[in-house]
Amino acid sequence: MKTVPTIASVLLLLAAGCATTGRRQPAQNATAKRVVTMQAQPRPFEMDLQKTAVIVVDMQNDFGSKGGLLDRLGMSIAEIRAVIPPTARALAAARSAGIPIVYLKMAYLPDLSDLGASDAPNRIGHLQVGVGNTVAAPNGVPSRILIRDTWNTEILDELQPKPGDVILYKNRFSGFHQTGLDDLLKKKGIRRLIFTGCTTSVCVESTVRDAVFLDYAPVVLADCTAEPAGFEMNHKATLTLIEKRLFGSVSSSDEFIRALK
Repeated sequence: MKTVPTIASVLLLLAAGCATTGRRQPAQNATAKRVVTMQAQPRPFEMDLQKTAVIVVDMQNDFGSKGGLLDRLGMSIAEIRAVIPPTARALAAARSAGIPIVYLKMAYLPDLSDLGASDAPNRIGHLQVGVGNTVAAPNGVPSRILIRDTWNTEILDELQPKPGDVILYKNRFSGFHQTGLDDLLKKKGIRRLIFTGCTTSVCVESTVRDAVFLDYAPVVLADCTAEPAGFEMNHKATLTLIEKRLFGSVSSSDEFIRALK
């Protein structure tokens, strides 16, 4: 029987939609090398592994699987799927080093009561792309676009959470908006955040910006973030903005893994 981490239990009281897959056993080398330096731009990035967490943004079926929202809108998801292997390697390295991992999932309540007021841009925009529409999952089971606890908002098969990882639902682009993420990180003493996920210029950038406003130091792993085809310029613009305008640092999965060895 899986056990629930104490911090996740607290978050269940603080923010609806927080879930966890159980307690991860500490890695044997988790405290062997506490402070490491990762090569990044604009400068090398020093991180205390006990104060570092990895954030996985919206790597879910609606954005990275055939039959999901982006695929149904006619957008290519090849670019998002291309970042799955480096992301999987980065997550494996983080788990081996005892670094906590937080998954963010974009999803709404079945009645759409958390979508916003009738004139809210968030509601209007999401209704236009089909939020809440009933569709068939690949196995034929009924599902709904961007709705909690359906196939559409499940994490991609290749990046499934492991015991001890934390899962948080969000209903806005930023992972810090009414999710309990800030409380979770502060209770664990986390100060450094490693970002992966999609899309680079929307939910990743929104969460990175809020992280900076809350005095975290973020690093975006460029090869673990992506945009659909046709929006590559947005990906590059976000990375440039983060690197050049005091919103954090940019590195890669290889550099992250190398720093943990």
